[in-house]
Amino acid sequence: VQFVESGGGLVQPGGSLRLSCAASGFTFSSSFMMWYRQAPGKERELVAQISHSGGTTVYRDSVKGRFTITRDNAKNTVYLQMNSLKPEDTAVYYCNRAPISTNWGQGTQVSVSS
Repeated sequence: VQFVESGGGLVQPGGSLRLSCAASGFTFSSSFMMWYRQAPGKERELVAQISHSGGTTVYRDSVKGRFTITRDNAKNTVYLQMNSLKPEDTAVYYCNRAPISTNWGQGTQVSVSS
């Protein structure tokens, strides 16, 4: 199982980023996928999840209306579109599947600052 996250960067408050996660080593199209994030000094937290078909999505309250999770089963890739970014969104973002794999990727750093 392998996850390769990309797309992070430094943006100003109110800006947007699109994260990508290329997954391999398991049957992607049959797996729920999730995005997590971990801010400095804090526990890793679940940000969003998407069903295997993409028909059902769930978000943590703090990102509802701003973030959108999607997937492309033909490319074994899950995305996180992040709009109206806030400083409190600053974190390293990771993807994973359900059931969760212990093989976390390297993550992608998102920094929101003026």
